[in-house]
Amino acid sequence: MQIDLPCANLMKMIDSFDTLLQRAEAAHGHICAGQILGVRMALLGLKTLGIEDPLGADRKRLVAFVEIDRCATDAIGMVTGCRLGKRTLKFRDWGKMAATFVDLSQDLGARIVALETSRDLARELHPEIESKSKQQMLAYRELDDAQLFRVDRVRVHVDPSELPGYKADRVVCSRCGEGINFGRYEELAGQKLCLSCAHPELRYWS
Repeated sequence: MQIDLPCANLMKMIDSFDTLLQRAEAAHGHICAGQILGVRMALLGLKTLGIEDPLGADRKRLVAFVEIDRCATDAIGMVTGCRLGKRTLKFRDWGKMAATFVDLSQDLGARIVALETSRDLARELHPEIESKSKQQMLAYRELDDAQLFRVDRVRVHVDPSELPGYKADRVVCSRCGEGINFGRYEELAGQKLCLSCAHPELRYWS
């Protein structure tokens, strides 16, 4: 399938939709419906914002917020170049197949949500296929963007402390002695505490 890409530079970067899926599969370890949705979601986000070269000239303009820790997130990072380690991929654990692509130069974003009805459309489009996952993998290649997603234009201000290159003093937690970056501490009773010491109920270990 050849997805209609909006910009000449993006077309130079991406040979074809199938090429992107191959890259997503290599990065993620397998191909699935979530990977297909993630690739298409990212392409639609770039198109909506008019970002032509996310891996090159436009890389400092783009931040992506993802709302689920599933397959689509890996595909979004692969297409956009946004990474946790680069501080350009932000995770909000809301359990939704949704992502917001932000153009930092304008504080504008496109929040894209996968529609629940897309699963029904996949079943209607390919009733001859028994496997739901295979139905979706094929249909998600074929359905129009409007059949797969809702796009909301939103205003997003990303605080400078959340961006790449932010510098801040390193603080040592008064209780556990571990170093803390990016101001992720709280002052309680005159002590600077890391968030896991300030809120032990939120720890993921015991």
